[in-house]
Amino acid sequence: MIAAYHNWVYQFIPFEWASHLFMQNALLAVLLVTPLFAILGTMVVNNKMAFFSDALGHSALTGIAIGVVLGLHDPLGAMLVFSIILALGITMVKSSTTSSPDTIIGVFSATAVALGIVILSRGGGFTKYSRYLIGDILSISPGELVMLIGLVLGTLVFWVFMFNPLLMVSVNPSLARSRGFKVRLLEIIFSIIMAVIITISIQWVGLLIINSLLILPAASARNISRNMRQYHLFSVGIALCSGLAGLLLSYYWGTATGATIVLCSAVFFLLTILLKFKAR
Repeated sequence: MIAAYHNWVYQFIPFEWASHLFMQNALLAVLLVTPLFAILGTMVVNNKMAFFSDALGHSALTGIAIGVVLGLHDPLGAMLVFSIILALGITMVKSSTTSSPDTIIGVFSATAVALGIVILSRGGGFTKYSRYLIGDILSISPGELVMLIGLVLGTLVFWVFMFNPLLMVSVNPSLARSRGFKVRLLEIIFSIIMAVIITISIQWVGLLIINSLLILPAASARNISRNMRQYHLFSVGIALCSGLAGLLLSYYWGTATGATIVLCSAVFFLLTILLKFKAR
């Protein structure tokens, strides 16, 4: 499947950058990751969970540290386990205490980041894992692309069947309970999905900017959308345009791809603000 995609790019994209295998892989990764983040971002923005997704991104640092302590060659497994545990912890504590959600998320996030830095900095080993801070989508392998395709398909199936309950919970949890929806279970499932997707994507995007890639397209779309259909279409469209523009600009400028994509998303956000003010 990946080989057929490479042949298609060779035949139909007549640009110098498309002749490089790493750019072909990065292009497919962008076409998969950006719409995925755009769709999830709509629910994150609706639920005012930007701080929560940021905490999940930063918690990957502690997952890496745990993987180092356990002697794992690839810390991804430890990152996934820790991110899921953190997501469950935040969700459970948030629903069973009177403290504000921002305070609870801040406590979990700060503790996780500090623990990760302490473990990784012991013995001067922190610099070995700096690639997780910045990310490198140009290094994605065909095997990782197959995993990413499976992740996208699984998320889309979940979205088709669970979008309405999730939307109901985000708009009015009390009404959702009265309609028979299991609010806490839905919140836990969504938190776990967020943790898995963010953690897996960190190695290509970078934990410092991954939350921006999740939030900016959805926030931009919300400025100019009139209904939920437009909200999703604009979010995906902005994410794809930002991803493609950022990938090509980073190739010609020699800059970090993930950060360049985020800057393109920020430009779209500013443009949608201007359009919103003009409409008023």
